[in-house]
Amino acid sequence: MRTKGTRTAAARPVLTTALALTSASALLLAAPGPAGADPAPVTREAAESPALDRQGAAESPQSAARRALTDPGPGPGLTGGAHDARGYPREQTLTPDPENPADKSLKLGLTPYHAIADRLNALQALGDRVSVEIAGRSAGGHRLYLVTVTAPETAAQARAQHRMRDLIERAPATAAKDPWLKKAYKTPVFFNNNIHGNEWEGTDAALRVIEHLATAKDDRTRDLLAHSRLYFNVTANPDGRIAGTRANANGFDLNRDFVTASQPETRAMRQIMLDKQPAVLVDLHGYVNGTLIEPTTPPHGENYEYDLFLKNTYANALTMEAAVNGLGLTAEKDGVQPAQIPFRDQEEGWDDWPPVFTPQYAAYHGAVAAHTVEIPLRVNNASYDTLPVSELRRRSAVNTDIAEAVMTATLDHVRRHRAGLLADQIEVFRRGATGAPQVPVSAETVPGVPGIGPEDVYTTTFPRAYVLPPGGPATARLVDHLLANDIRVTRVAHPAPGYPKGAYVVDMRQPKRGLANALLADGRDISDKVSVMYDISGWSLGRLWGATVRPVPDGTLPHSALRPVRAAAPVAHVAPRGDLRLRLDDPREIAALNSLLRQGVRVRQSADGAAIVPGSARRRAAEAARTYDVAFDRTTQRGTTPLERVRVAAAATPGELFALREMNFEVTPVSTAVLNAGFDWSRVDVLFVSAGLDRDALNEPARHALDTFLDGHGLVGRGAAGAELNADAGLLAVKALRGNEDANGVVRVANTGPLTRGAPAHGFVYAPLWFTDLGPGVRVEQSYATGNPLLSGHWRPAADGTGGPADAAGRASVVSGSGAVLFGTEPLFRAHPKGEFPQVGRALLTMPRTQVEESG
Repeated sequence: MRTKGTRTAAARPVLTTALALTSASALLLAAPGPAGADPAPVTREAAESPALDRQGAAESPQSAARRALTDPGPGPGLTGGAHDARGYPREQTLTPDPENPADKSLKLGLTPYHAIADRLNALQALGDRVSVEIAGRSAGGHRLYLVTVTAPETAAQARAQHRMRDLIERAPATAAKDPWLKKAYKTPVFFNNNIHGNEWEGTDAALRVIEHLATAKDDRTRDLLAHSRLYFNVTANPDGRIAGTRANANGFDLNRDFVTASQPETRAMRQIMLDKQPAVLVDLHGYVNGTLIEPTTPPHGENYEYDLFLKNTYANALTMEAAVNGLGLTAEKDGVQPAQIPFRDQEEGWDDWPPVFTPQYAAYHGAVAAHTVEIPLRVNNASYDTLPVSELRRRSAVNTDIAEAVMTATLDHVRRHRAGLLADQIEVFRRGATGAPQVPVSAETVPGVPGIGPEDVYTTTFPRAYVLPPGGPATARLVDHLLANDIRVTRVAHPAPGYPKGAYVVDMRQPKRGLANALLADGRDISDKVSVMYDISGWSLGRLWGATVRPVPDGTLPHSALRPVRAAAPVAHVAPRGDLRLRLDDPREIAALNSLLRQGVRVRQSADGAAIVPGSARRRAAEAARTYDVAFDRTTQRGTTPLERVRVAAAATPGELFALREMNFEVTPVSTAVLNAGFDWSRVDVLFVSAGLDRDALNEPARHALDTFLDGHGLVGRGAAGAELNADAGLLAVKALRGNEDANGVVRVANTGPLTRGAPAHGFVYAPLWFTDLGPGVRVEQSYATGNPLLSGHWRPAADGTGGPADAAGRASVVSGSGAVLFGTEPLFRAHPKGEFPQVGRALLTMPRTQVEESG
């Protein structure tokens, strides 16, 4: 059994179910750690994003959201991928950025973003080993720099490297037997830095390491560069680096976005992983004292080839640990505790279950050693504001030394163990391609790793395939997302039993079967496995994105009927005659509707909830169909209720604000502070509240203005903040009950009202709510399923036995009535559960009309 650790990692805390239930946006605080440790754990989106005020209201600009929504991310070859035939070095002169004296890194004595371009130009000039490419742009419009360090290659040699890279993934059995590949292939290593903008030092360490590699003449460096390509994402989050925030300009924690890939920075990192196929990845973070080096505690993701991952990740962790401890830093002299490895030193609380984190996502693209490394001495948040500059700079210098030691140790490990790392990457892909079973971890299968026990064994049964029947925009979105993640998808060219023509098929005998299953499978209820999870525990795109996904457990696929696809078939269609019907079951359909309403098109809603567009607006409908890839079918329905343009005031989390804009709503962010400063309510039609608005904290004029607005318009509320405002304003007569604060996952629901018509039979929850004691005029739109509503995730009762899934079973999860719609689920969480977005969209579209009708 693993030895119980004596340290706790405050930055990724052990949460307990004994915590009293507080408001849904409250932060769960751990006890202060040793000198420089992180005393403020991060557990939720509302706590993670520095774009939020204390109560969690997002203020990200419309321009950043527009950039993220319209930028598809780097295409193949932009970062040296499939269509890039150039050799190395790939040098370019970068245009300098204007000096920015407000850059937060300056106070720490670190490299400001505006100085990076000049620094990279100088590094390229040192010789023929350093290349710089632009991997994309951030939500705030800043360049994302990818540096490659390797021995020079001709164009022919670079093409040969690409062919070998391709062979490793696409024909791993052949690659495993190729002696030339074993000799000539350069092992790819990826250092990802500064993904959290206010965890700065990885960038400076990377620049230091690049400079050393550019000029070193010793045999070890020559050998390393002759047999490796080293990739450095210099700063993954320039917006946050400049502003001193964890999040990007849209308020997103990029290290929670890999499943959804909503942000341009995440898509750029994803493309780097696809193009470069790193065998080793190190993701530099802060701040945990002593330096925390993964692998992690249980539970471990069930879709990994975890025996290979643990073997290599633990071995490199020992190498990094020795290098960090070898610097001679002490708690007494420097405030630095000895390094720690969660797998060895802790029991739970720092897991690798969801692939939302960089190293865990990278494992599905062939990284057999992948680590989060948390450097020790805190310099952000309150420390940044209160400590003397001299102390901040001392800490940053120590942190940079440690980050450099981590990188240097990893490179030495790669140089010494290149053959084994490459062989295990090939084996990961071979198992996927052949349908080979996973190998459970044990002392026998992973020798050299101490303390492996049954608590570390997580495997799954992969289906033979997944079938996505022909569908609308939800199916197209999911297919394109799978393809963007390098998952192979085919389409049925002519029907076969169980495979209708036009259906999409994901054959699970493919190299990246682990990622395909992680995205499409239901997941698992792991509530009984551990007492605490660090972040989300359920995320199934197959259940939450609105498409129908059917697993095929076994059997033979109709290969002769299947054709590979590079993109989903277009959905866009406009009937040539008659009036037009637009379903409102998908966020793209809501976005198309909002586009038409903004242009003044007169739209009515039918009894079944669809939008009826007059045939006279066919040209504008055609533009919307092309823009949003939706279908307008011919209809004889006339529609009864006019739909009007809706302007939304939103006190919401960054993910929710982004999701509202994804549906093309006109959104004005508000908060308690904004209302207290004086807000013109005539600019908006409806209020959405989930965080950041406390009626009791409003001054008298602001409270009166809010109440007056709600009396004539309406509230769409989510979670505890929405329910509390509803109660304070006396809108719906309901009692809101709170579930366990850290409960989260995919739940079964029953949809019974017009707002949830056509919605998926599953939803997402985090700190779930449900509603009882429903008064007159309150309608149940949706309920949690009876029995155990949790499909996948982690939801335990609190210490007193309340707040568990049994208490929620059969209870109302969404309610509506005169003046308000309340959600106990998380239909917009981190802009992820796309299939649930329309529930909120419909509520916003109908709420102002309902109020006008009832008051008139």
